[in-house]
Amino acid sequence: MPRFCGTPADSGQAQIAQTTIKGFRLIVRRTRLIGPQAQLFPDWRHHAFATNRTIPMLIADIDHRDHATIELVIRDLKDQALAHFPSGQMHANSAWTVIAALAHNLGRWSTQITQPHLPVQTARSRRRHLFQIPARLTRTSRQWTLRMPARWPWQHQFITILDAIRALPALT
Repeated sequence: MPRFCGTPADSGQAQIAQTTIKGFRLIVRRTRLIGPQAQLFPDWRHHAFATNRTIPMLIADIDHRDHATIELVIRDLKDQALAHFPSGQMHANSAWTVIAALAHNLGRWSTQITQPHLPVQTARSRRRHLFQIPARLTRTSRQWTLRMPARWPWQHQFITILDAIRALPALT
């Protein structure tokens, strides 16, 4: 018999149930939006997974969702630098992996630390919105100036991130 456990959420409802089938635990999480977004998706959405772990149901569900987050990071890395794998040289692969991880972490960090209220962007969106800037760097009177189009849609987000990074204390 399934046992349901409700979990609180800001933007929706979530319930978790489990049962046993042939020695495996089947854990099902169902979610439904509440508020104004509920009109778009009024039905319950179900996410099921099977496991043989004996940990509590709620912890198994949290672990499963964390694993999904890690898979999204791997997807982002494959969309960027890891698309050039494998090289015939082990040391080149090793260096490329470190550089890819650093670039990915810096990109995620720059958006998460400065604008934590926004949802996590994919690497492709971050590259298109923040790194491929339709601007040019000019130098006049020994001063560098970044000239951006006046109506670039992500100008405010870029300037907010740039100002937050500039405001960080210097490492000594």
